[in-house]
Amino acid sequence: MDHVVLLLVCVAPVVQCYGSGRVMESCGDMQPHHDGLSPQTGPAPFTVTTDRSHYRLGEAVTVQLQAPSSTRFTGFLLQAREVGGESAVGSFAPTAAAVQRLTCSQKPNSAVSHTSASVKTSIQVTWISEAPGDPKPIQFHASFVQNYWTFWVDVRSPALIFANNSTGGSSGSGTSLPTTPTMTATIQKPAPAVLSTISSADCGITKVCFSQPSNCDPSVSAECYFMSATIVSPSDAAVRFEMIGPSDGYISFGFSDDQMMGNDDIYICGIGSDGLVQVQHAFSTGRTTPQAFPPGNVSDVRASVQDTVISCSFTSMNTLSTQRTTGFNKTYYLIFAHGPSSKGQIQIHTDTFISTDKVDISTPQLVEKAGLPHIIKAHGALMLIAWMTTGSLGMMVARYLKGIAKGRNLWGKDVWFLVHVGAMSVTVVATIIAFILAFSYTKDWSGGAHPVLGCLVMVLSFLQPIVALLRCGSQHPMRFFFNWSHALNAVVIKALSVAAIFTGLKLIDSTLDQWLMKVMGGFVGWEALFFILLDVHFRWNNSIDTLESKTMVGILLMALFFLGNITFLVALLVGIGMSYEERD
Repeated sequence: MDHVVLLLVCVAPVVQCYGSGRVMESCGDMQPHHDGLSPQTGPAPFTVTTDRSHYRLGEAVTVQLQAPSSTRFTGFLLQAREVGGESAVGSFAPTAAAVQRLTCSQKPNSAVSHTSASVKTSIQVTWISEAPGDPKPIQFHASFVQNYWTFWVDVRSPALIFANNSTGGSSGSGTSLPTTPTMTATIQKPAPAVLSTISSADCGITKVCFSQPSNCDPSVSAECYFMSATIVSPSDAAVRFEMIGPSDGYISFGFSDDQMMGNDDIYICGIGSDGLVQVQHAFSTGRTTPQAFPPGNVSDVRASVQDTVISCSFTSMNTLSTQRTTGFNKTYYLIFAHGPSSKGQIQIHTDTFISTDKVDISTPQLVEKAGLPHIIKAHGALMLIAWMTTGSLGMMVARYLKGIAKGRNLWGKDVWFLVHVGAMSVTVVATIIAFILAFSYTKDWSGGAHPVLGCLVMVLSFLQPIVALLRCGSQHPMRFFFNWSHALNAVVIKALSVAAIFTGLKLIDSTLDQWLMKVMGGFVGWEALFFILLDVHFRWNNSIDTLESKTMVGILLMALFFLGNITFLVALLVGIGMSYEERD
C-alpha cells in the first residue's frame, strides 16, 4: 500500500501540470508528452474552423474548436502557423477564463490552451494577425486531449489566404461557411459550370483517375462518374480530390483494404436537407450506413449541383485510415458509389464500382474497374437459364402440348409429363444453386428489391415439386384443387422471376443505353407473343380432326419459340459476361 501511495504522489504533479494547460514545451511538436504514449493515427473527431477564408494585417479572426455531440475533450493547444512553417505567428486576444494564452516561438500570446481538465465541447478564441514582411497563407494547428491515453496531434484548419486592402478579402464572409460536425462546406447553387472545371486532362500524368464508363471525360459527358487525386504537397501529405457524377442524392468515393463494402475511409458529396451541396467525411463499419465524423484537415472546398450533376473538389491532409491500414503512401482499393438521399441523409447506394487492384494515390495512373465477380455472373446465368428457358419450356409443354401429345408414352409415362418434370426439375435445381451462390457471396440483403424477389422465387420453387409429389390421384374429387393451385403458383413464380431478373440486370447494367435491360424487355415480349400464339392454337386445334396437323403446328410453334429464347438467352449471357469489363 505504501508503494501505491508513493506512486500516486510522484505522478500527481505530472498530471496536474498537464491539467493546468501550461504546456509551452509542446509548442514545437504539438505533443502532450504523455510518457510512453503515442497520438491516435485515425481521423480526429474534432474540428478547427474559422469565420473566414482570408485575413488582413491586424484583422481579428474567430477560431472555433468543436467536438461532436457524442465526444468531449479535456485539454487542447492551439496556434497559427504559416502553411509549411513550424513557428507560431500572430497573437490571441484576451479571452474567457477557460482559456489561457501562452508564449510559443518566443512570441507572447502566440498560442492558447486549457486552464483545467474539465470536460469541453467547444472553445472559441480570437486571433489577430501581425505585420510580416512577406504575408503567406496560414493555418491553425491544434492538439486535442480526450484523456491521458487518448489524444490527437496537429489537427489543422482550412488555410487562410492573405488579402491586402486592394484584393478584396472580406472581413466577415469568406468561402468557408460554418459547418456541422459532419459537413465541411456548403456552396450555394447555381454553381460555376461544373463540366468545364473537372476533366480527365492530365489523368495518368499528374493525377490518379477512376471513372465509369472507363476513361470518360466529365467535361464532355454529363453521364460520367469520375474521381481524381492529385498530390499538392508530398511533405504535408496534401491531396487535391475531385469527384463528379449525375445523382439525385449523393456521390462518394472511398479507400478500402478489400473489394467489399465495409471498414472504408469515405468522402461523400451530397445534397443536404436545405438543397445545398455538402462535403462529408465518414467511415463505414460493416454494411451499415457510414458513420460521419468531423472533416478534419480539409480546405479549399468547392461544391455544386447543376442539372442533377453533383460536383465536389477539396484539398485534404487527413491521414487515410481503414481497419487494417493507415498511411498516406499505402495502397488501397478505390470505391465509387452513388445513390439517393432523404432530408440530407444518404440512402443505400444504387450503383458502385471498385478498382481491379490496390492503388497508391501518390503515383499518377488510370485506374481500371474490377469485373463483376464470377460467382455473381454464375448466379445471373443460372437464373436466366432457369426461368427464361427451361422454366418457360416446362410450363408451355404442360399447358399446350398435353392435349396434343396425350397417349404417347415413354417408360410408362406420358411424354409431355416427362418433358415437363425434367424441365421443371432443372429449373428448381438451378434456382436453388443460384440462390446459394448469391447469398454465400454477399452475405446480406443489399441490392434493394432484387434479393427479396429472388428469395420468394427460391422458396416457392422449392415448394412446387414437394406439393406435386404429395398430390392426390387423378380421379380424386379434390384433384382440381391441386391442378389450380399448382398452375397458379407457377404463374406467380414466373412473374416474380421476371421481376427479379429485371432488378438484377439493373444492378449490373451500366451501359448508357441500358442495353441489357432492353434485351430482357425483348425477351419478355417474345415469350408473351408465343404464349398468345400457343393459346390461340390450343383453342383453334379443338376443331381439327387430324392429330398430325395438331401436333405439327404445336411442335413448330414450340421449336420457333425455343429458338428465339436461345437467341435472347445467349445475348444476355454475353452481356453479363462483359459486365463491368467494358461499360463505355
